[in-house]
Amino acid sequence: MHRRKHITVDPPGPIAKDIVDAINAKCYNSTFLYPLVIKDGEGCYLLDVDGNRYLDFTSCIGTAPLGYKHSAVMDALKEYANNGAHKIAGQDFYCEEHALLVSKLLSIAPKDFKAFLINSGAEAVENAIKLAYKSMGALPGVSCINAFHGRTLGALTLTFSKPVQKNNFPELPVKRIKFCTNDDDPDIDSIEYILKENKVAYVITEIIQGEGGYNIASRSFIKTLRECTYRHGVPLIVDEVQSGMARTGRWWAYEHYDITPDIICVAKALQVGATLYHRRFDPNQQGVLSSTWGGGDRIDMAVGSAILEVIEKDRLYDNASNIGSILLEGLRDIMHDKSMGSDNDSDYTIVDVRGLGLMIGIEFITKEIRDRFILQAFKNGLLLLPAGVKTVRIIPPLVIGKEEVDEGLEIIDATLRDLNERS
Repeated sequence: MHRRKHITVDPPGPIAKDIVDAINAKCYNSTFLYPLVIKDGEGCYLLDVDGNRYLDFTSCIGTAPLGYKHSAVMDALKEYANNGAHKIAGQDFYCEEHALLVSKLLSIAPKDFKAFLINSGAEAVENAIKLAYKSMGALPGVSCINAFHGRTLGALTLTFSKPVQKNNFPELPVKRIKFCTNDDDPDIDSIEYILKENKVAYVITEIIQGEGGYNIASRSFIKTLRECTYRHGVPLIVDEVQSGMARTGRWWAYEHYDITPDIICVAKALQVGATLYHRRFDPNQQGVLSSTWGGGDRIDMAVGSAILEVIEKDRLYDNASNIGSILLEGLRDIMHDKSMGSDNDSDYTIVDVRGLGLMIGIEFITKEIRDRFILQAFKNGLLLLPAGVKTVRIIPPLVIGKEEVDEGLEIIDATLRDLNERS
């Protein structure tokens, strides 16, 4: 597969269109964004069923941290090609892959932590709040405005990013606080007032809000959450489902803030879900937590172990930091160029570019312009996804190099020009 993007058929091509039409006719239209029908991938590129090649700045929302067709992943897949028991009921039966993955995962977790494997990020959150309830009692939780913690009903209680995700669904008791992105935010101490006046079971936060718009927490906000929860004896849950596994330039995003959570939620890059928790929160009773396939999807666990090994061996957290800085600077240069351009260019001015490592958000002036930009970038051979109301998320594979970054920046700049010419 060639490294450079190459669009040979205006998407959707005829094969893609037939597949898209078949799915739309028979399935619920959940969050499909544009008519990409993936066939294969290599490196930082995806191939569709009509032969078009796309530079991928989504890594499937972080689930492909090594990009596509990485030798370590392919070797793991080949090893299980003839295994007749590749999936077992992993909380009822033991397997070596379970032990290996948990050992690797806990080697990068805080001291005295244990792990519980499940299927997804939402389930990681569900079990995090179960552990907190078991320890603290059935009290309200505290989550942030614009948070996203999943769509199963317990996790959905804590999610507060888009009304469509929550309308007419029941909630567990929960209190909301502002997710502060500036150290001088007047609401930065709001958690202190809540914990003084209320008994709560837990406080949960992201470090960088994902679905909420790639908002980066202020240092004082996170430090205040940790200090207050510690002082009041309330567990702090940090959701690292999207930001964990070296995405921000360190294994965990919370490490940038010099804190240690009580419970951590992880998934996506890990290939399975996991709830990590300090031993003092262990229920010490069988059956309190359970998952049919957690610890039993042997292929995914083997791939997850391979991913962790490659990240460590190749120091991909350093690559995320270094290449992320180059990408962030290039995007800010584009933002500056457009804001200094003609009156027509100003219609597509980028409001803000923010990020940490290879987790970057580009905020536009309106949702409509953001959506048009994503669609035009797709047609130009670059895959992007939205976040929040009017932000584009940039979350390429951790193996990305400067050549792919330069290509992506060229496409982004050209896409902005395309929009201006058509306005």
